[in-house]
Amino acid sequence: MKRIPCLSALAALHFLLLAACSAPNGQPQKGSEVVAPNQVVDFDTLFKENCSGCHGADGRGGASIPLANPVYLAVVDENAMRKIVADGVRGTSMPAFAQSAGGLLTDEQIDAIASGIFSRWGRKGILDGANPPSYAAKTSGDVARGEIVFGTYCATCHGSEGKGGPKGSAIGNDSFLALVSDQGLRTIVITGRPDLGAPDWRGNAPGKPMSDQEITDVVAWLASRRVASPGQPYSASNHANPLEK
Repeated sequence: MKRIPCLSALAALHFLLLAACSAPNGQPQKGSEVVAPNQVVDFDTLFKENCSGCHGADGRGGASIPLANPVYLAVVDENAMRKIVADGVRGTSMPAFAQSAGGLLTDEQIDAIASGIFSRWGRKGILDGANPPSYAAKTSGDVARGEIVFGTYCATCHGSEGKGGPKGSAIGNDSFLALVSDQGLRTIVITGRPDLGAPDWRGNAPGKPMSDQEITDVVAWLASRRVASPGQPYSASNHANPLEK
């Protein structure tokens, strides 16, 4: 009576040995191969490994602008997005990812990221009838007019000098201005920061969307407030060389 379990165990062992012998000696099992990094084209994997550190795990909540913002994606076309990912943005913390620009990603991977962002977070028709401003400035900005524009549209949240207010951050902070480009400022003004409660260009003053020129002017005013040595707590006179005295 005790031989039946023993025979069953031997049969199971025989089956396992036959299964193991189905593959040639030294050959890996089907599906066990590791995909080379330059062959990964899955959007979730590529975004997590290359983009989420700055733009957030789900395209929002990161230090940089949220990519999961349909207004932003309606203003920036897919070709522009592909170029940004491939070549980076000079003067900012956005690096170039394309191999042709010194990065690690292939053209196919760049395409997968750019198209995936739009298919995942874009929303067709979101700006129908809105007449949005152009993504890039078409004219030069006027600093004096920009200060007036800031007082009209921005000061309520960010303070009269951009030093921070009850609802907004200190966007006039010299360290912040040193880290963001003029185009980055323009993009934020146009598309807002929904993850931080900041409206787009239509919501700063009820019933009065900002014009293209007003956006250009306010960016010029903010850019004019950049300093040579951002983040320094003391004036330049306090850093005089003692040997010169």
